[in-house]
Amino acid sequence: MAHNPQNLNEEMNVFLQDRHLASLTLLRADGGLHVTPVGFTWDAATATARVITWSGAQKIRLLEASGGGRAALCQVDGGRWVTLEGHAVATADPQACADAVDRYTKRYNPPKDRGVDRRVIVIAVDRVLGRA
Repeated sequence: MAHNPQNLNEEMNVFLQDRHLASLTLLRADGGLHVTPVGFTWDAATATARVITWSGAQKIRLLEASGGGRAALCQVDGGRWVTLEGHAVATADPQACADAVDRYTKRYNPPKDRGVDRRVIVIAVDRVLGRA
């Protein structure tokens, strides 16, 4: 079922705050899919998802090489599921990274310190599918 990313129902927002992992899917230059497990955070006010990672990660290399692109995050728990789709970009901006780490810490646990290698993938979500 499709949902408005700017106006998700309470059940969907709660599901997106629960501690679950997801798969992140990006397109490779050859058109193939790169799928990897990730932790992520959801900002309902801005319809933005964030994934913290580091500079050497394949997902960062793909986004930096392409200047950004479409991405999908899929979180599943039994019959509940959600897919967040949108345009993703990678950034090393210290403020964006610190904000993403703070959000991640609140949802999961404090992540390993990556120092200047910290990166964040920011996804401007424009499509949400799922059932919570």
